[in-house]
Parts: sequence; structure tokens; C-alpha cells
Amino acid sequence: MAGVVAIGFLIALEIAARRYGLPGPITNQVREVIFAPKSGFLLYAGMALMMVVLTWRQRLVATGAAIGIDLAFLVVRWAVGAEITDGHPFGNGALWVILGCAVIALTRRTGRERVLLLKGVGLALLLVAGRKTGDIWLLITSKSRPEVLDQYLATADHALGNPSWLAGRLLTATGPIGFNFLDIVYGQLAVAAVVVALYQLRNVAVERRFPGHHLVRTFLVIGLLGPAIYMIFPVVGPIFAYGTGAEHWASVSLWADTPSSARWAVADLWPHTPPPLDTPQHMPFDEITPRNCMPSLHTAWATAIFIHSRRGPRLLRFAGTFWLIATLAATLGFGYHYGVDLIAGVVFTLTIEAALRALDRGWDRSATRLVAHGTAVFAALLVSYRFLPLEMARYPWVSAPLLLLAMASVIHGYVKTAAPREPKTPPARQPDPQSELVL
Repeated sequence: MAGVVAIGFLIALEIAARRYGLPGPITNQVREVIFAPKSGFLLYAGMALMMVVLTWRQRLVATGAAIGIDLAFLVVRWAVGAEITDGHPFGNGALWVILGCAVIALTRRTGRERVLLLKGVGLALLLVAGRKTGDIWLLITSKSRPEVLDQYLATADHALGNPSWLAGRLLTATGPIGFNFLDIVYGQLAVAAVVVALYQLRNVAVERRFPGHHLVRTFLVIGLLGPAIYMIFPVVGPIFAYGTGAEHWASVSLWADTPSSARWAVADLWPHTPPPLDTPQHMPFDEITPRNCMPSLHTAWATAIFIHSRRGPRLLRFAGTFWLIATLAATLGFGYHYGVDLIAGVVFTLTIEAALRALDRGWDRSATRLVAHGTAVFAALLVSYRFLPLEMARYPWVSAPLLLLAMASVIHGYVKTAAPREPKTPPARQPDPQSELVL
């Protein structure tokens, strides 16, 4: 059933992208079988997730095959003089290995072994498809939402002391070292997620089963539901609505080489001059910049990494904490988000995480109450940002504590009800020597 829903969703996005004259997620993925992929690192990360169902010998064979295929592609492209102008010179091999394992599962495996291998392949393809669908979602938001609500969030952000403006000035003071460091952390969030996911799935090859709940599930659901909120509450972020955005334009303009002058910012205020406290209004914006601020999905994903790293070794817990703090600093310091976006992102993630854990462990009264509470708080945040921003800005000593208490109430509810000890895992089953995957 979940597979049918996923396929239907991809087809719908493919059709939506075609309406704007652009290839959809399915087309983009299929072309990477032959052409230089735009997501080479992600394809290898997906292959790594798939290999959790393989034995060490099979992993070595799969890795060698992927590297060999990539080298063959490089030789052919060099021989025909093909230039790689928009993509990575590697990644085709990883995709070929993933698809090859799918063929092997269907033709040479039966029963539980077939199901396990297909789950591994599906996990890899879903990770890559999630990136493709995310790009299309952002395109749809920019094309279908000509007006943005940045003035409302900028006004509400006065209650928190305009944290994006403060973080932007602090980051500017650090010079290129601080900027480049946070840029690496911000751009490699998927790498941190794969590391945590590989730790959670490390025993799949031995136990011949996936755990009931793991980080990849949360990541995919966040990526599925988050862009739907973008359609309801379109926001481009302070660097674009209140700044030039020139230094960030290359990483945000995903579909066209359009200069920053096409954006129609209110004024060049970020990060040195806080926005004036006026009555907020809808403001028109270009059809290129994604409306991807509310909620902050980078905050949501970093929060999910932090949560799922809590049961790992000390080094993994430290890494999860570091990635959360650095991601929060980057989202604000780069001017990609307002402070109120981050609060909404935390509530959004904890609500989704609580629901997914309840699906795994079974619904009870406390789980239902927590999910309902998180949903209500998230909805209340959106309503207050939209209809009460002036009141929030005029009474910051009331509104700021209320915002933080609302977020804290969801955090407390999650820690109390959704984060208790994991259910006991059944004894590990030794793999059947006859089930070796031959590549």
C-alpha cells in the first residue's frame, strides 16, 4: 500500500512538473542511468543504505562493481568528448548496482530474502527520489505562489529579537572561515543522516529484518509533508525578502540562471538593519525563489538526527548535538530563515516523530494525546504568525515566552511519552549461507 501511494505521488509530481515545461522526478532519475547525475554523493549514500541487507562479502562486490561502472562511464565520456557541465562525474555505478540488486531480488530470490532485498532497494531509491521530489516541490511553490508572507514572519520575529539579523551580523564578523564552515555543515545534512541511519540499521544483515522505526522513515515523512505547508504559508526568507541574496543566489536558483534583480526585495536591510515595525502585507515575489521557509525543514531534519542519535555511542551523540546546533546557526546566520521558522520546525518534527513511533509501538492514549497536542500547537503557531504578528511584536515579553513555552510543552510531552526505552529486539538470527547474493 505504501509503495502504491509513493508511486502515485511521484506520477502526480511528474505531471505537475510537465505543466511548467520541466522534467519531473521520474524523468530526472531515469536519465541518471546514462547521463551524469546531479546527485552523485546521494546515489552512493543510497547504495550504502541498501547494503545494510547484504553481507560484508556482498558489500565489497557491490562497491567494486559501482566503482568499476563509474570508471567505465568516465572512459566513455572522455572518448566521445562529453563535457560534464551540470552534474557529478560519478554516481551512475551506484544507481546501476541498486537497480541490479532489484533485478536479482525479483529473479533469483524468494520468500523473506526477496522481501528483504527489495526493502533495501526501496530504501535507497526512496532516499534519492525524496531529493528529486523536493526539488519539484520547491519549483511548484515558486510558480504557484506569486505572493509571499515574509512581512508577517519578520514582524512576528520582533518578539524574539530578530535572531536572523543578529546571527547574520555575528556570522559576517567571523569572515570566510565561519561562513565556509557552516556552509559545509548546512550542505552536508544528508551525510549526517546517512551516518546515523547506518548505525541504526547495522544489524539488518544479521537479523534479516529492519527495525520498526528508524531515521530514514522520519526524514521521508518530513520531506513529504513539509512542502505542503510551504503551499499554505509561502515564505522566501530574510536574505531574499530583505537583502540582496547575491552571495547565496547560485545555491537557491535551482532551475534558471536568473540574476538576483528578479526578486523584488522590500529593501536591502538584512543583516544590519532590522525591518521596520509596520502593518505586514502580502508581497509579490519572483517565480524562481523557492517559498521554503515555514517550517524550517533543515531544522526539522537536524532535530530528527539529534533525536535518533541519542541511543548511539558517545561520539554519535556528540555529532548529533553538534549538527543540530550548527544547523540552527547556519539557517539563521545565512538569512535563510526567521526565528519563528525554527520553533515551528522543532514542533513539526516532534509531532511526526511521535506519530511514527506510535505506529511502530502501538497507539495508546498518551501517544494520541501527544500527536494531537503537537498538531494543535503547530496550527496555533501558523495562525498566530499570520493573524497576530503585530501584537506579538508589540508585547515581546509576553509573546516570546509563550512561543518558547509552546515549543517546550511539545518537547516535554515527547520526552515523557514517546522517548521511553525502545521495545526489545528479538534475538538475532544468523544469516542462511544459502542466501548469499551473487552479483
